[in-house]
Amino acid sequence: MLSSKKRLDRALKEAKVINFDNHSKFILFSDCHRGDNSFADDFANNQNAYFHALKHYYAEGFTYIELGDGDELWEHRSFKTIFEAHKHVYLLLKEFYKNNRLHILFGNHDMVYKDVNYVKKHLSTYFNPITGKNEPLFKDININEAIILKHTKTQQELFLTHGHQADWWNYTFWKWSRFLVRILWKPLNVMGISNPTSPAKNRLELMRIEKLLKNWIVQNNNLITIVGHTHRPRFPEPQDIAFFNDGSCVFPRSITGIEIEKGEISLIKWQIATTDDGTLKVVRVLLEGPRKLIEYQTK
Repeated sequence: MLSSKKRLDRALKEAKVINFDNHSKFILFSDCHRGDNSFADDFANNQNAYFHALKHYYAEGFTYIELGDGDELWEHRSFKTIFEAHKHVYLLLKEFYKNNRLHILFGNHDMVYKDVNYVKKHLSTYFNPITGKNEPLFKDININEAIILKHTKTQQELFLTHGHQADWWNYTFWKWSRFLVRILWKPLNVMGISNPTSPAKNRLELMRIEKLLKNWIVQNNNLITIVGHTHRPRFPEPQDIAFFNDGSCVFPRSITGIEIEKGEISLIKWQIATTDDGTLKVVRVLLEGPRKLIEYQTK
């Protein structure tokens, strides 16, 4: 069995490299856990905020990178069910993809995307009831385990992955976890009982995973590392360990993410706000930053 260090080392070695500069714009979200839009769909509460944010980033020319667990394929056996529930989201993601501005990583809840044949079969096309034909969705998309963003001028590198490599149970035994979620925890979740194997709902597990990730970052010359998985946003000071976490899209009434723009990095939140006249609107809130990436020099 590989150690967390070896799993992360392998992900780094095999990562897809994307060159960028100070004119590049990226928005990083993870842990959307898009489901079937039922009461058990954690994403459903935030789908309006997420869709509004996505429209903003598309209009502003951002590239969207999803750091794993975008689709909830533990609770749901079929991507088609999820697609039909959130079709408007996927059709907007399709526009990002058509413009070469979409990159998807797999996490533990959508680990099936490691299988290129599964991806080709389920994500390449969708059935359009209006035309009565299958139409392109994410044709020929490659879903990776990790990405390296490499600055063309400074040569600085940012390592992006889901972070479940530091979670041996949810990486190595993800099929067992999926089985337990489908058979046991999904019905119990309706009763308010949480899955204890989830780091997002188990503080001790969360701390253990973060410690392993931080140790690995230190061993790799304080390589800027951006993950999801634990659902806990992290934004370090430049003198600290360069461990970032974009949070999740399943917080109560809000989503968090990380923006990279003009050679700077920021932690942001999109949430529903009430105006003075009683109407609701989706607003962007800056939580941390912006900080210049170059401030996070390797030690």
